[in-house]
Amino acid sequence: MILVTGGAGFIGSNFVLDWLAQSNEGIINLDKLTYAGNLQNLSSLTGDPRHIFVQGDIGDTQLVSQLLEQYQPRAIINLAAESHVDRSILGPEDFIQTNILGTFRLLEAVRAYWVELESDTKQDFRFLHVSTDEVYGSLTLNEPAFTEEHRYQPNSPYSASKASSDHLVRAYHHTYDLPVLTTNCSNNYGPFQFPEKLIPLMIVNALADKALPIYGDGQQIRDWLYVTDHCSAIRRTLEAGIPGETYNIGGWNEKPNIEIVQTICTLLEEFYPDRAFHNLVTYVKDRPGHDRRYAINALRIERDLNWKPTETFATGIRKTIQWYLDNQQWINDVQTGAYREWIEKNYTELEQ
Repeated sequence: MILVTGGAGFIGSNFVLDWLAQSNEGIINLDKLTYAGNLQNLSSLTGDPRHIFVQGDIGDTQLVSQLLEQYQPRAIINLAAESHVDRSILGPEDFIQTNILGTFRLLEAVRAYWVELESDTKQDFRFLHVSTDEVYGSLTLNEPAFTEEHRYQPNSPYSASKASSDHLVRAYHHTYDLPVLTTNCSNNYGPFQFPEKLIPLMIVNALADKALPIYGDGQQIRDWLYVTDHCSAIRRTLEAGIPGETYNIGGWNEKPNIEIVQTICTLLEEFYPDRAFHNLVTYVKDRPGHDRRYAINALRIERDLNWKPTETFATGIRKTIQWYLDNQQWINDVQTGAYREWIEKNYTELEQ
């Protein structure tokens, strides 16, 4: 079996579904079920004995140790994290607790488990830590994309907390020989993404005839990676990655935010030709410390592990919009009063 942390979140639930669609190897899914964790994402696995869900925190050393002892997983995929920059600006402590202290406690439990394994099992064991390109900081328009050797320069409490967790993972390899793998991915999008992130927020707001809030001038550039491509890259890294190595995972899709929003509006107008979604675009005050550009150079994983994305942005965004159109009940279910309150605080009050 493998243990997946954060397996009820956006990337985590996609990974769990994708893994079980292609393998009979079981998953222990440990998730704290914060606001972004949603068991409804995994409803298709109800009754499936290959999926064992446990509600809990990666910082709960006793629980993690118990799960490791009980199920003896051959690998751990660490996806558990607080991940939204805006929330980290308003309340950084949760990010420090989960992303730094939680990762530390998880590593300690895993190390204690790993050292007791039999030699062959011990040699084959892997701890795969999923991180972000935001740890590298911001690029100017003409700078080369981030490689795995790029210096860490995090600019938000979120990216600083993820950078810290990456350093801990690296240290546990070099100090204790724990066989770790680290992946740094670009912006993910696709099914089950909580509607606080750019793409689902724009889709959900547009469908509700609400403003489409764009930070600053909308020219912030990101590389976009369809979530199932990310899942396949994680699988491939687990299968063939070299312990101690870092692999950047990108979609080769650099686009400014305003272009993303305009593309969403254009595609939605194909479905609703009588509605002018472009008129909903609203510019709001830029967020503090907003990084101007991220770009991933994903040549190492392509060269060393023979992986590259299969979705273009054109195909991925169309699939994403179709999924949200087909899953209106899911949208309604995740939009709790607390979520609407947060959107009001973070965007509406910033309108220029």
